[in-house]
Amino acid sequence: MSIIEFQNVSFAYGETPILRDVSLNIEAGQLVAIMGGSGSGKTTLLKLIGGQIRAQSGVVRVNGEDVGSLNESALYRMRRKLGMLFQFGALFTDLSVFDNVAFPLRERTALPESMIRDLVLMKLQAVGLRGAAQSMPQELSGGMARRVALARAIALDPQVMLYDEPFTGLDPISLATVGKLIRELNDALGTASIVVTHDVAESLAIVDYIYFLADGQIVAQGTPDEVKASTHPFVQQFINARPDGPLPFHKPAPAYADDLGLHQ
Repeated sequence: MSIIEFQNVSFAYGETPILRDVSLNIEAGQLVAIMGGSGSGKTTLLKLIGGQIRAQSGVVRVNGEDVGSLNESALYRMRRKLGMLFQFGALFTDLSVFDNVAFPLRERTALPESMIRDLVLMKLQAVGLRGAAQSMPQELSGGMARRVALARAIALDPQVMLYDEPFTGLDPISLATVGKLIRELNDALGTASIVVTHDVAESLAIVDYIYFLADGQIVAQGTPDEVKASTHPFVQQFINARPDGPLPFHKPAPAYADDLGLHQ
């Protein structure tokens, strides 16, 4: 059964179409990457899953529930099944590492503090940072902060994990560490996971399936091996970091000479 399902989903901001007739399915235990250029609709897709915005046509389902039809209380219940790793971690700067990870447990459960302590230490152990439990966020490196944010995101053992550019700003060692953790935690928890990312090499190494978005549509999809073998122009441009191709370097404009008034 699909945990996340998009069925012919379209969304626009005003007159600007962002997603157009998008369909995809993600099952429990599957780690999927969403790739595409800036403005292709990747983050909009995550917002639709969380119910921050609603599809203007088509259906978004999470664990069988139509997200667009949920009222406020039902939407909050559904969101308890979601974990989110934000682009730069988004740790609470005035809370210790321990209290950052404990935050969702204290907010969403009635567990005794002794059990919360054990769970927090368990999650920090999973990301290799139990020894940093009493540190403050400003004392952490970028990679460590991202790992603490990951521990917080999995504190409630979510059914769905959403990763918004989890590798941004990380050095190669931290990037590889976070990528390895994402794969290991996905397998351990059996979650349905979506990674929105521009990092081709790391994503191809850890994910099960990839969807490529361009101009609001899925233009290519497949396993990492299928993607590597693809001759699709957009896929080739993206994975080889070419400045020109289906996604042009120049935005369409009148002839340069005309704009400069040279033909007048």
